[in-house]
Amino acid sequence: MKPILRDFPESFETERLTVRAPRPGDGAALNKALRASWKELQAWMPWATDEAPPVEDSEERVRQGYSRFLKREDLWLLLFLKGTDTVVGSSGLHRINWNVPRFEIGYWVNSNYAGQGFITEAVVGITHFAFDVLGAKRVEIRCDSLNERSAAVARRAGFEYEATLKNDERHHVTGKLRDTLIFAKIVNE
Repeated sequence: MKPILRDFPESFETERLTVRAPRPGDGAALNKALRASWKELQAWMPWATDEAPPVEDSEERVRQGYSRFLKREDLWLLLFLKGTDTVVGSSGLHRINWNVPRFEIGYWVNSNYAGQGFITEAVVGITHFAFDVLGAKRVEIRCDSLNERSAAVARRAGFEYEATLKNDERHHVTGKLRDTLIFAKIVNE
């Protein structure tokens, strides 16, 4: 089946979160979370450049993200504190291979909500969504080998360490070579 013809929900809930595709109008809430977290994001996220984006750029990004979600090219998900419009982080299913199906979960947390288990909760929920709703056979988490907090999320969510890719990337700020850790969950056929 062509990916664009796949029907599945745009949102679901965990104990404390509403996890859903970005929608037009989410730019201001996303921007607020980005601004609260920008310094921390700059260390790990190549898209976190010198300055936090203006609200208009965040709104453009959510609209593009929603379009890509509808086309099933990338399933970006915003993490809202349940019952509010407060963005506690962002995640999603990326680097999709619908032929397997295989997905990679990425994530970041609003610094105001760090250390409270929201990202682990989201990753567990998104992993269930990938396997139970999307029929995933493989879900990966990749992170910089120095990003201990990100690796800890993968381990807490029950992902198995598979490999370290040595000299896999150059750090977007320092230009130094870095290693990438790969964690995965799989379903055997």
